[in-house]
Amino acid sequence: MSEAPKYVVRKFEPSDAESFYAAVRESIDELAYWMPWCSANYAFSDAENWIKKCIDLWASNTEYPLGIFDASTGAVIGGTGIHEISRAFRIGSIGYWVSSRYKGHGVARFAAHQAALIGFNQLELTRLEIVVLTHNIASQRVAMALGATLECEARNRLYFQGAPHDAFVYSLVPEDVL
Repeated sequence: MSEAPKYVVRKFEPSDAESFYAAVRESIDELAYWMPWCSANYAFSDAENWIKKCIDLWASNTEYPLGIFDASTGAVIGGTGIHEISRAFRIGSIGYWVSSRYKGHGVARFAAHQAALIGFNQLELTRLEIVVLTHNIASQRVAMALGATLECEARNRLYFQGAPHDAFVYSLVPEDVL
């Protein structure tokens, strides 16, 4: 008999704002370094606005942000999703973050895998990229654990903290995750 999943990946709902806010606030010190939207003055209204934006993005079929939830409590424990979509080339990118308390438990790998399944099965994409700053070892580990292929180190691929930075580009194709 298989074990019940510990985590759930799904679209955000308006009622998730409070839990999202709590997850961000408890992880503010770590998140603020990596996430440009996160700062010491992150407010509940920011969380409400983000959830609304997520719902609007899904409705417009432009990006597909997803929440990561603790299956037993329903609490938000992070985020993932598919963005930078090119319909013409049927490609997109996956991103992810996990609240500090849940780091090191396979949450990001699980969530990114779920996002990839949505990208390939529902959105009918044929390639997903994970683009990781060269000094973001944790995200590199997630990409490798997913079975993504490291394709290159791309010069000035990401704009981070006000400057261009090199990044590793990993790829997933349907047969990697299905």
